[in-house]
Amino acid sequence: MNESGPALGVARSLGGRRWVWRLGEDRVALGIAQRLALPEIVGRLLAARGVGLDAATDFLEPTLRALLPDPSILIDMNLAADRLARAVKAGETVGVFGDYDVDGACSAALMVTLLRGLGCVVHHHVPDRMKEGYGPNARALRGLVDRGVGLIVCVDCGTAAADALGEVRGEADVIVLDHHKAEGAPPAILATVNPNRLDDSSGLGSLCAAGIAFLTAVATVRVLRRQGHFVTSREPDLMGLLDLVALATVCDVMPLTGVNRALVCQGLKVMARRGRPGIAALLDVTQARDSLSTFTCGFALGPRINAAGRISEADMGLRLLLSDDPAEAMVLAERLDSVNRQRQEVEAGMLEHALHEAGLQADAGAAVLLVAGEAWHPGVVGIVAGRIKERFNRPACVAGIAAGLAKGSGRSVTGIDLGAAVIAARQMGILATGGGHAMAAGFSLPTDRIGDFRAFLNERLAAASALPGAADLPVEGTVAVQGATIELARQLERLAPFGAGNEEPTLVLQRARVVRADRVGKEGNTIRAFVEGEGGGPRLKAMLFRAREGALSDALLNRSGLPMHLAGHLRAEAWNGSVTPGFFISDAAMV
Repeated sequence: MNESGPALGVARSLGGRRWVWRLGEDRVALGIAQRLALPEIVGRLLAARGVGLDAATDFLEPTLRALLPDPSILIDMNLAADRLARAVKAGETVGVFGDYDVDGACSAALMVTLLRGLGCVVHHHVPDRMKEGYGPNARALRGLVDRGVGLIVCVDCGTAAADALGEVRGEADVIVLDHHKAEGAPPAILATVNPNRLDDSSGLGSLCAAGIAFLTAVATVRVLRRQGHFVTSREPDLMGLLDLVALATVCDVMPLTGVNRALVCQGLKVMARRGRPGIAALLDVTQARDSLSTFTCGFALGPRINAAGRISEADMGLRLLLSDDPAEAMVLAERLDSVNRQRQEVEAGMLEHALHEAGLQADAGAAVLLVAGEAWHPGVVGIVAGRIKERFNRPACVAGIAAGLAKGSGRSVTGIDLGAAVIAARQMGILATGGGHAMAAGFSLPTDRIGDFRAFLNERLAAASALPGAADLPVEGTVAVQGATIELARQLERLAPFGAGNEEPTLVLQRARVVRADRVGKEGNTIRAFVEGEGGGPRLKAMLFRAREGALSDALLNRSGLPMHLAGHLRAEAWNGSVTPGFFISDAAMV
């Protein structure tokens, strides 16, 4: 195996990608396998992920007991927990101000559920994306105060809202539970719990807002316990909140390492018990029959909860998560499913034109692809930016234009800090608003400054122009078709949950021959193929999704009998009571 050159000699695959080996140290891999009595391939995959001998057990069996940090290591956590405990003991009316994405809905649902369970009256508000924009605004905060709220908890927002939060100073205490990057000092409020504020050294910057909210719940209950509050009342079931934390962590694309692994692992178990009517209804609507996984969260549940905040009622996802009536939850779940179909139609209407414009810029050598269109829906521009980024392997920004103003979102590639560039553009006066983090950003600007913004991004992020047209594909091992068994798939599952920071292992089926292939599904966008080794033997089902056109789709459908290497993921699939191996194709190369 030549570790320095392209994997299997594939410098340009049918998908236009170079394959590269992702390997760990042999010594570490063998040590893990021997110490934990694991198959060698599992040891190698762990080593490739940078997992050492001492950390392997917690990686494979992540528990909160081993990995959950003391909440007090976060700045202002003790202040927040003490104030929340006071509100509980006094039976105060509390307001929860959320955000319209999955993390915002989940963290708001967590805090509302906790505080109501502890006896508080709780009002909640989620801003309308079109009318109110992102984050706290004075009018909404004033509305909460007018309803008798004496404590406002902002979740997944608030770090950069000093002016708006100042509008209720002296009338209500404010606590911010957030994870977005801070540019300067925190707002002048009671407490800002955010591992990404400039003066926080907790090392918990990879937690999403729902993870911060969960730690706040732990800290608050700890205070109440120490004060003897539960002598005459039952403690809340904090573990029962982990389904919300798992869903938010996956959908906000947080790295599934460290404490996040424990939160997601335990949260998926809670979700599988179907104790939350809203999630149970959404699982039924999406017909999620397989065992719950990060895939279920990221591709079935998350997009539907997000859809309402993008193009419909901002708080519909939160109302679903808070519902304790199965009939009401089913109505909301069906509405969210319908809204998600509308979102897909809106996205499809924008995508073709946006990709065409982005392609022209990519052909001209642009480092950053910035496209804008009249009446493009601002709730969908982030999704389209993500599609452009995937297609061209470049940072991408997409904006909708209305009334002389462009509002947009951007998505970046690893190693290119788009958020910092957007903040710099705002500080230079090019943008009216702008912020974000390395991989994603939001912005607005007058339409006559779009050219200035494009030029600024291309100069600031010029390094992106040297990126290949398609991202490299890391390959972690090879297997013959006959070796792609249920047993191997089960061993690979031991590394789950998969997601950011712990991607599902990519293996290559070497010298596979396509025996049969056809298009399936309502839109015909999926190819189902059956492959075998060069010498015949058992056949393996292989699937390619988003397979509208291109060299990869053509090669599978051609059935020329020529051998090819297939890169993808081996999984154990359960269907009608039986379990069979299935291969999910990411790329291919002719031998």
